[in-house]
Amino acid sequence: MAEAQIILSHSQDSGIVAIAAGERYPWAHTALTKTGFRQDEEGVYHLPAGGSGTTVVDLVTCAKRHRTSVHTSSRRFIGDMARDLASLLPGQWSASVEIYSHPAWQEDLVPWIWDSGELGRALQSERIPYAATLTDTVHGTTLLLVERPGHQLDYLVGAFAPESLEEGYGDPHAPRSIVLPPFAGRAAQAVADRYLPSYEQAVHARRSVAIAAALESIRSERDTWQAMVASARYSDATPLSAAGLGAATDEFLDHSWRSFLTVIDHAPTLIDRCHPASSPWPDDATALSRLTGAVTDAESLQDDVVHGSPLPAQERNSRAWPAIETWLTDGEIFLRQARVSAPHRRPVLPVSAPVRSLAAARPAHCGH
Repeated sequence: MAEAQIILSHSQDSGIVAIAAGERYPWAHTALTKTGFRQDEEGVYHLPAGGSGTTVVDLVTCAKRHRTSVHTSSRRFIGDMARDLASLLPGQWSASVEIYSHPAWQEDLVPWIWDSGELGRALQSERIPYAATLTDTVHGTTLLLVERPGHQLDYLVGAFAPESLEEGYGDPHAPRSIVLPPFAGRAAQAVADRYLPSYEQAVHARRSVAIAAALESIRSERDTWQAMVASARYSDATPLSAAGLGAATDEFLDHSWRSFLTVIDHAPTLIDRCHPASSPWPDDATALSRLTGAVTDAESLQDDVVHGSPLPAQERNSRAWPAIETWLTDGEIFLRQARVSAPHRRPVLPVSAPVRSLAAARPAHCGH
């Protein structure tokens, strides 16, 4: 990609729109501003309503003076495509445009994309100067939509890592992005019927793994602490004083609480999906009831810690430990139930969803 370039596309509502890209993208900004384009809140340049008499020839001439190349996209404006797609997905979705003018901005995006397919690879190996996000305003799911590199019409859609699961890069549980056709109805059908169910299954699996890891961490620290108490020595065989034992106990309980916050974050959603009666282990219902009560108690404690009056660490730990101990005892029962409990499917689109083209003709007078 040139040091500075302007990418033109056509918007149904705005006519010709422009996006600046390249390491020297401010040069492109200058050329666009001098030829009458104005930048919106998303970073996209438009000609003001009524026009200024500017032609693409004028822009190309001005851009050359500012060492900027001008290119025309073979597709219509990605913001239009994203809004059409969002309007057809089940639920309530919003769409917005993302601009990655400088390559470093795209690199900053990579850790947060939760993908094991083509989208993740493309973000690392191909220049993608702009994209669109689709956000489910109820469930919080955020998808990334890009033009598929090396193809004239197709798109790729994948997801950002869920907020509570931190960065998504390299996660083996990440869902695989899918290719979308250049028709809004068919694209929405693919997202609703194929991508979102696989995404939700991946979130379910990732939550389960996070809980299992948290419980294993607490168990490991508990075993170390119990061995220390039994031997009255630190792990390096140094004698353990009463004061040292108290400090070690407080440290163990502090770490256990911090690790258990992962359980508090993820367990309630998964418990709601567990139905022991229809599983191979119907008798798990009693243990699940205990686990539910324990996590409810822990949620109440967390609320007191965050929103209540200052709570001494020792009081917090003494209140937390019964819930933690319950999960250490019965956590494996929960995990086996979670493994056989599928997420609830979102409503799918009717087969008759409209087939609206996402590919638009090139602007009549735009050229390289």
